[in-house]
Amino acid sequence: MQKRKLANLEVSAIGLGCMTMTGGYSVSPDRREMIALIRKAVELGVTFFDTAEVYGPFINEELVGEALEPFKGHVVIATKFGFRYDANDRPSSANGSDSRPEQIRRAVKGSLKRLRVEAIDLLYQHRVDPNVPIEDVAGTVRELIQEGLVRHFGLSEAGPETLRRAHTVCPVTAVQYEYSLWWRKPEQAILPICEELGIGFVPYSPLGRGFLTGAIDETTSFAPSDLRSRIPRFSLEARRTNKALVDLLRNLSERKGATPAQIALAWLLAQKPWIVPIPGTTKLHRLQENIGAVGVELLPEDLQALEEASAQIVGERYPEELERMTYVEAPAQR
Repeated sequence: MQKRKLANLEVSAIGLGCMTMTGGYSVSPDRREMIALIRKAVELGVTFFDTAEVYGPFINEELVGEALEPFKGHVVIATKFGFRYDANDRPSSANGSDSRPEQIRRAVKGSLKRLRVEAIDLLYQHRVDPNVPIEDVAGTVRELIQEGLVRHFGLSEAGPETLRRAHTVCPVTAVQYEYSLWWRKPEQAILPICEELGIGFVPYSPLGRGFLTGAIDETTSFAPSDLRSRIPRFSLEARRTNKALVDLLRNLSERKGATPAQIALAWLLAQKPWIVPIPGTTKLHRLQENIGAVGVELLPEDLQALEEASAQIVGERYPEELERMTYVEAPAQR
């Protein structure tokens, strides 16, 4: 597996997003099978794994912690804080954001235990808290780094000015945003800031929540529990229009002896050397397929064709209530 650097943190060129291993799009897979899959990923060269306290909640971190305990010191685990706890002491995005310093410390204490580690390799603020200055958040993480409980600081879906302000308080190693041929908004303001400040970029949903694999078409139906059933971009009308991009991916993959998913991931890898996508999967053959993207070479004319087709994508990427939680700017410090 090729390696890349997120600032000064070296990881595999393709990471593994673990969210769906405890549910997310459908029923939860078998726990033992997911532990075996994570360990197989290590065997195949993956060293970068993504989880969060809110996934489950808690059980995703527990799964990742158990699976990776034998590889302590040889892999990088990223997790996230940032949501309010409910009456049952469980975090949920539905409860709203909460990045008060005391809440960050509470989250870190729990994550360390569930992940079975002495320090969190990469700690993201999952979503910006509109009620807490980013200087307070970054300052708390800086203290945790000084205390040896955290190694690197990251942000997810932060507004560009919030990203800059955070970096002045505690150097940001990596940022996480949705980014793919399916959704390219980070190119407008975030990628230029990352290049300027030397921050690594981690695209989540790099395969457009499965659409770019070619496995979803006009006949596909989504269960009510599946987030995609509420996403405008997955409406029947949008899928009919967006099929043109998938057709191009399929044509390119046939010419290059690859798959549509590998072409989509290769496009991401070709954008910047400090981009590390984290596709998620619960299937071994998809894991192997995703890893194989590092060996796919796209020519300038391939990249141009993909850019043009990508520009024709229609439909919003999130329901309105979720979109409001992205690209948020933190309030000014009092």
